[in-house]
Amino acid sequence: MTYQIGYFVGSLSSTSINRTLSKALVALAPRDMKFTEIPIRDLPLYSPDHDAAYPPEAQALKDALAACDGVLFVTPEYNRSIPGALKNAIDWASRPWGQNSFDHMPAAVIGASIGSIGTAVAQQSLRGVLSFCNARQMTAPEAYIHLKPGAIADDGEVSDDGLAQILTDFMQEFRLHTERVLTVIPRPSS
Repeated sequence: MTYQIGYFVGSLSSTSINRTLSKALVALAPRDMKFTEIPIRDLPLYSPDHDAAYPPEAQALKDALAACDGVLFVTPEYNRSIPGALKNAIDWASRPWGQNSFDHMPAAVIGASIGSIGTAVAQQSLRGVLSFCNARQMTAPEAYIHLKPGAIADDGEVSDDGLAQILTDFMQEFRLHTERVLTVIPRPSS
């Protein structure tokens, strides 16, 4: 079986180190995981006024998640929390009430920063939101990546052997987590 994994990059920056991290994660993941980035850049701000008729960008987000077996969040930390664009995407995906795209979805959270605590506080904030959304989160290993210059090339190649092992272990565990969750709670057919 091949697991279809959607991933979010929480940053909208064209030079995001978390986008670079996402490339490394995809490259180091087990071969039976296929990844598709779920774009968030063009989403309008969420409002319940749209619940009866989602705009095309928001419907595309929900359709992309419906095709996924699991979801990976790769997020920076903004002001000790998650970026507004990522929270907005989660709000769209979890609505309208009763149509939460994250319900029972296997999920993993990771992020990188140039700071020494990585994205620890943002990840805890994101975990709280995902708990409310009833996502089935991988709780360990946690990975708060303090990304040093040159450790990951722009194409995702990891030159730091220790970091490569951490990321490989994280993705192997995410693969096992996804399999375990789907064994108990299969995803609905699209």
